[in-house]
Amino acid sequence: MNLIDQITLAEGAGGRRMRRLIEEMFLKYFDDPILARLEDSAEITEPKLSKRFAFTTDSYVVQPIFFPGGDIGKLAICGTVNDLAVKGAIPKYLAVSFIIREGFPISHLERICHSMARVAQKVRVRIVTGDTKVIESNPSQAEIYITTSGVGVYPDWLQDSFGAEKIKVGDLILINGGIGEHETAVLLARGQFDFKAKLKSDCAPLSNLIGELLKNCNGIRMMRDPTRGGLATTLAEIAESADLGLIVDEKKIIIKPVVQGICELLGLDPFYLANEGKVVIVAEKKSAGKILTYLRKNELGRAGGIIGEVTAEPKGVWLKTKLGSLKPLLMLEGQQFPRIC
Repeated sequence: MNLIDQITLAEGAGGRRMRRLIEEMFLKYFDDPILARLEDSAEITEPKLSKRFAFTTDSYVVQPIFFPGGDIGKLAICGTVNDLAVKGAIPKYLAVSFIIREGFPISHLERICHSMARVAQKVRVRIVTGDTKVIESNPSQAEIYITTSGVGVYPDWLQDSFGAEKIKVGDLILINGGIGEHETAVLLARGQFDFKAKLKSDCAPLSNLIGELLKNCNGIRMMRDPTRGGLATTLAEIAESADLGLIVDEKKIIIKPVVQGICELLGLDPFYLANEGKVVIVAEKKSAGKILTYLRKNELGRAGGIIGEVTAEPKGVWLKTKLGSLKPLLMLEGQQFPRIC
């Protein structure tokens, strides 16, 4: 095993080192064919009930806990709902667990719970169970952590499963808007830099948007939400799983000027910044136009676009630059900026 001796923040950043930890540690001991797919949610079939379910879980440690466009509670609900939705399931039930430090203001907890309830009601998902732990005060550590688990049900009319194995040469790649807004908003909210820029996180639940796509459009091969590691790492994971090439066009990918400017000042790459309200869709070419039409009908997809295509060669992910050259987009090795979800 080639793992390091101690865990670092890079092992939780969503890139190559996190994937190595999962493959060489967790898959080694928790060997299971469903787990081995390493997808946003586990797709589970229950023959006796003639039903398919999706199941997922995630933990949230973002700092600060309140940021423009959201908070740790909204992030927790959106993240879990989105992990279910990109697998084609309708989110139904959530479990929520809180780890709270002694001395945490009750007003902050109420604000977080209100935010969570508002998002859950919007997408018609029920919070049905949970757990609470209070731990000793420590000013140097986070005040609250949230873990959410979710169950989704596949509609009877959705017969096909989504996955990298369905992707074919000639398929097109779509996204529902610009990239890097969540991580940049959190970075600005920390106040570590004297920037005057204003930006809101794109944190949003995507289940209604995706549900409309699935009801009205055929030809979707796979969907992923590009959270930790950003668009580049998500595309790299797709390319690796499909054993194909993905070429994306820099001119067709939206990066807001404030995101681009912060990245240039701090030496960050927007293609590796986390998003919390975006979905990457790989679809057959003949269906892409209709999918784009339905994306743009929804407020969360107004800036959606076709950004690339699937190729046999070269394999991996390649960015077609504004100058027309091809630049490799490799999976993020470690981290650019910690704790953005």
